[in-house]
Amino acid sequence: MEKQPIFTEISNCRDCYRCVRHCPVKAIQIKDAHAVIIYERCTFCGTCVNECPNSVKVIRDDTDRVRMAFLSNRKVIVSLAPSYVSEFVGYEDNFIRALYRLGFHAVSETAIGAALVSQALDMYMQDHEKAPFISTACPSVVELVRKYYPESIDALAPVPSPLQTHSAYLRKLYGNDIVIVFIGPCVAKKLEADEHPGYPDISLTFREVRQWLEEENIDLANMDTGIPVDFVPSKAGKAAIYPIENGQIETSKIWENHFIEQSALSVSGVTRVMSSLSGTHTNDFLEALNCDGGCINGPGTSHEDSAVVRKKAVASHVLERLSEPDVFDGDEEFAREVYEKGYGILDGAPAPEPAAVDGFNHTEEEITEALAKLGKTTPEDELNCGGCGYPTCRDMARAMLDGLAETEMCVTKMRKDAESKVDILLSTIPHGVVIVDSDLNIVECNRLFIKIFEDYPDEFLDAEGLRSFHGTPVSVFVPFEEKFREQFFMSKPQQYRFRHDDKVMRITFFLVENKAMLGAMFEDITTPVIRREAVVEKAEEVITKSLSTVQQIASLLGENAAETELVLNSIIEEFNIGSESRGSSDLVVDKGGTDE
Repeated sequence: MEKQPIFTEISNCRDCYRCVRHCPVKAIQIKDAHAVIIYERCTFCGTCVNECPNSVKVIRDDTDRVRMAFLSNRKVIVSLAPSYVSEFVGYEDNFIRALYRLGFHAVSETAIGAALVSQALDMYMQDHEKAPFISTACPSVVELVRKYYPESIDALAPVPSPLQTHSAYLRKLYGNDIVIVFIGPCVAKKLEADEHPGYPDISLTFREVRQWLEEENIDLANMDTGIPVDFVPSKAGKAAIYPIENGQIETSKIWENHFIEQSALSVSGVTRVMSSLSGTHTNDFLEALNCDGGCINGPGTSHEDSAVVRKKAVASHVLERLSEPDVFDGDEEFAREVYEKGYGILDGAPAPEPAAVDGFNHTEEEITEALAKLGKTTPEDELNCGGCGYPTCRDMARAMLDGLAETEMCVTKMRKDAESKVDILLSTIPHGVVIVDSDLNIVECNRLFIKIFEDYPDEFLDAEGLRSFHGTPVSVFVPFEEKFREQFFMSKPQQYRFRHDDKVMRITFFLVENKAMLGAMFEDITTPVIRREAVVEKAEEVITKSLSTVQQIASLLGENAAETELVLNSIIEEFNIGSESRGSSDLVVDKGGTDE
C-alpha cells in the first residue's frame, strides 16, 4: 500500500505525545505505545511534522517518481509555488536554473492559476454582487471543512485551488501528454496529486528539492548563469502575493487596494481558522490559510529565515514584477470556463464532498469510569496538566473511550505508580535503605532506615509519612555523612561495619546513578538475620511483578522514572557486592564475614 503524504517511522517514535498535543484535530492514535496518524481524521496540515522532536513524522519523498517521469517521453513541467522567493532568498534565479539542471523541461508559476481563480471569482462578484465563500486555495482548509465542518461544505468556493486550476491551464496550453510536478511549501498538495491525478501528477516540497539538489551536488551559490531563467507561458504578476495572508484578496480587481474591506476577510493559522469556521458563516468571502501567516510558513519549508524576512521577500518580489513588462494578468476565456465549470475543468472531477468524522457520545458514567482508570476519582485529581497531549483530563478520558489513547499517557498516574512500586520494594526489603542525591538529601527511604536512628511511632511511618523525609539532609540521621560523599567518587561500591546502640550494623553503599544518586543499605548483623539468598529471592519476586510497569514508567516519565528503575535494579544487585574498600575512623571495613 502506497504511503500517505505524512506517516510515522514507528521504530523511532519516542512517545512524547507532542504530536497529540499540537495536532489541531487530534488525528493521532496512541497504539502499542506508538503515535500513529488516523488518516480519516487528518487534514494533512503538517503540524505534527514540524512539532515532532525526533523527526519520526515524515513527509513522503516523491523525488524518485519525478526521476521516473524524466525517463518517459513526456515533457515534465514544474508548477512552482510563488513562495519559492521566500524559501531561496538571494538565490531566486539560481533556483530556477537548478530546476533546469535537474532535468525539467519547463518552469511555470502556480501564481498563474491563482490569477485565474481570482479572475473567476471577480466574475462571480460582478454577477451576484457578493461572494459568500470560503477560499479553496488551501487544501488543508478544504479537508478541515469536509471532515469537521461539513455543514459549511456548500460555502466552499465553487472553483478548484490555484494549483489545480494552473494544472488544467497547462494542459490546455501544452496538451495532456505532459507531467506536471508541483514544487512548494505544502504537504496537503500531495493529497491533491493523489486524489486528482494530473492536477498535478506529483507534488514535492521545498525540503525534498533541497535534498535532491544536495544529492546531485548542485550548489545554488555557484550556478552557471548562462542557463536562462525562463517561465512558461510567462512570468506571474500580482497573484504571486497569494502565499501571504490577505494575498488572494489583494489579487482581486474588485477588493484590491481597499483600506478597509468588509466583504472579504482573511484569517491564517489553523486555530484561528477553526474558530472562524465554528461561528456562523456570513455572506463575506473568507480567505482561510492553514499555516500561520500563509504558505510562506508551510511545513515543507526549511524555516531558515524568519517569517518577517519571508513575507518581505514575497512583497518585494511582487513589487518588482509589477514593473516588468509582459507578466501574466489573466485569461478571460479560461477564467470564464473556471467560473462556469468549476471543478469540471479537472476532467469532470467532483467538487469537495462531506466526509464527516464520526464522533462518539459518551455518558457521564462512562467518562467517570475512564477517569477512575487514570486514578482520578475527585475533581481535585483532574490536574488538566496537558502532559498526555489533551487539554483536560476529561478530554483524555474521552480519547481513551474512543480508542485513541492509553492510560500510560497520563503522567501523574505513572508518577504515582512509580512511587507505589518503590514503596512496595523498599517496604519488602528487611533492611534499612536510603537513597540520597549529590547534595546528600534524601530521595527515598524506608521505615526500617528511620527506625534505626529515630524512634518514630509505626503509624507515622506510612507511605505519606516517609515522603515527608524527602529532601531532608541525610546528616540528620547518620553521623558519618562524609562517607556518603566519598562514595560518589568511588569506582566500586563500598561496605562497612559500625556500632550503633549496642548493635553491629553493616552498611553497603551502591551507586544508583553515577555522581548523581547514591544508595545505602543498613543490616543489623548483631544477631542471625535472614540469609542474603532469601533476601535476593524476595526482592527478585517483587521486581518480576513490577519491572514491566517500571519500564513503561521510565519511557513515559523520562529521567525521574528512569531513576526509579535504577533504584530497583541497583538494590538487588548490591546484595552480592564485593568487599574491597578502605576504612575510616568511624567505620570499620567489612571483610565480608557471614551473618551467622
